[in-house]
Amino acid sequence: MFISNAYAEAAASAPDSGIMNFLPLFALIAVFYFLILRPQTKRAKEQKAMITALQRGDEVVTSGGEVGTVSKVYEQYVAVEIAANLEVTVQKSAIQSVLPKGTIKAIK
Repeated sequence: MFISNAYAEAAASAPDSGIMNFLPLFALIAVFYFLILRPQTKRAKEQKAMITALQRGDEVVTSGGEVGTVSKVYEQYVAVEIAANLEVTVQKSAIQSVLPKGTIKAIK
């Protein structure tokens, strides 16, 4: 009684209306790529290059927060000296960053 029947109206379709409907989706994908995916892959490449370049004497920070000097480098692991005569063996992927030379002396 108060609600009128809704009838579908014939829509005038233009040939480009299909592409125009997907334009916001393409814009969203482009924004997602440039703001999330691209920086993440760039960071992963930098991390992999840093891990492959590890060598004896580098000062590093592990993902657990330990600061130490690399004493031995193995294929998958790294021995890190965190105190005098105290070495821990960690996976290479646990190395978060390489510090500039002399950082440990400046901290102590």
